[in-house]
Amino acid sequence: MEHLDQTRAPIYEALENFRKMRVVPFDVPGHKRGRGNPELQRLLGEACVGMDVNSMKPLDNLCHPVSVIRDAEELAADAFGAAHAFLMVGGTTSAVQSMVLSVVKQGEKIILPRNVHRSVMGALVLCGAIPIYVNPECDERLGIPLGMELKEVERVVRENPDAKAILVNNPTYYGICSDLRSIVTLAHRNGMLCLADEAHGTHFYFHEDLPASAMAAGADMAAVSMHKSGGSLTQSSLLLTGPGVQPGHVRQIINLTQTTSASYLLLSSLDIARRNLALRGREEFERVIEMAQYARQEINAVGGYYAFSRELVNGGSVYDFDVTKLSVNTLDIGLAGIQVYDLLRDEYDIQIEFGDLGNILAYLSIGDRLREIERLVSALSEVRRRFGGSRSGLMHQEYIDPQVAVSPQDAFYAPKESLPIQETEGRICSEFVMCYPPGIPILAPGERITRQILDYVRYAKEKGCSMTGPEDPDILRLNVLKGGG
Repeated sequence: MEHLDQTRAPIYEALENFRKMRVVPFDVPGHKRGRGNPELQRLLGEACVGMDVNSMKPLDNLCHPVSVIRDAEELAADAFGAAHAFLMVGGTTSAVQSMVLSVVKQGEKIILPRNVHRSVMGALVLCGAIPIYVNPECDERLGIPLGMELKEVERVVRENPDAKAILVNNPTYYGICSDLRSIVTLAHRNGMLCLADEAHGTHFYFHEDLPASAMAAGADMAAVSMHKSGGSLTQSSLLLTGPGVQPGHVRQIINLTQTTSASYLLLSSLDIARRNLALRGREEFERVIEMAQYARQEINAVGGYYAFSRELVNGGSVYDFDVTKLSVNTLDIGLAGIQVYDLLRDEYDIQIEFGDLGNILAYLSIGDRLREIERLVSALSEVRRRFGGSRSGLMHQEYIDPQVAVSPQDAFYAPKESLPIQETEGRICSEFVMCYPPGIPILAPGERITRQILDYVRYAKEKGCSMTGPEDPDILRLNVLKGGG
């Protein structure tokens, strides 16, 4: 197959041409190339605010692209091996929700792991589809949810032959991958679509030593977070589709919720980042892989920490592992992951991606250098020496199987009452509770609140996890369904 000219960046090129034209703006945005907001211009720079423009004929329109945005989407599809690509400016949340809303509607079933991002659950609240969970195994030592076991997915498909789609994390936040190719085959054999949340898998498309990408595995749709490991601006993303998906329908779904005032800063960053990955992605991610392997080796040599990798692969619940994910278990130095996260920032000026009850994640990508890796390793060694202790008293983190009583949509919109959190045991939750990041709900609308969940929430708050989701920002109260159910 003949590939397109990946040296092109049509949106960027159109913006450069537009800048040279010195057009007088009698349109929005109202800052008029920064003149109306000099403080903003000083903060962001003249070039940035000068390119913060509205849709117009020479620059195309994201809702109905016919020229430069269409060309940029065709180049993205070519670079990622997809039939179609959609540029997304509402983050990967918007891409995930468009993906789900495109394939299921009210009352229809979708098979998915429970450790999905809140955006998936949000889509179910919006469309009224019914989640059928494949509960992941939990790694006893690390306390993290693993992938979807193929035999478990087969069982759930047998029990729910009317399901419309299967959704897979590729990979999880921790780097765990399921057997995506086999799940795709299983889905298609049973008349279902296969969707992939690839928020953390952009780089899979650009190096053969990384796990299989969704498009290579034959998935029907994938939400790809270009701003995470792909180098575009925060909030910019891609939605990829395979040949079995009707792109016109997907565009209509996207346009239900995505802005009609797409940021050209985000769009041009997607265009330039795609070009960068297409031309230099393989060599860049080769370097990232080497840095991650070196960091893992050095961190494990410190003692107490466990930077895990492909030794977890078991052909089932861990079918493959993303070695660029520098995930480190901290419990053996006597500190919860969130405590190490806070210490690295407050004592060493190092901001990592997240800390949970037992692990931290340092996110490595194309902008990282070896000198920062050395600084991180040195800081972790210091944290152990200065703050480490016994692991006694630390909670053994584990995945909690949800008790789904009501569909997410029914629970979210049902009559509800607010109760002190300690009085909610046995009631049905009507809102989300999660640690962010990673943004995987501890409780989702429609799930029964158990003592185990309440203990987990209390402990996570005590250790300093950033808890989000409920109406009450202090999470002293929770909204539950009225009437005792």
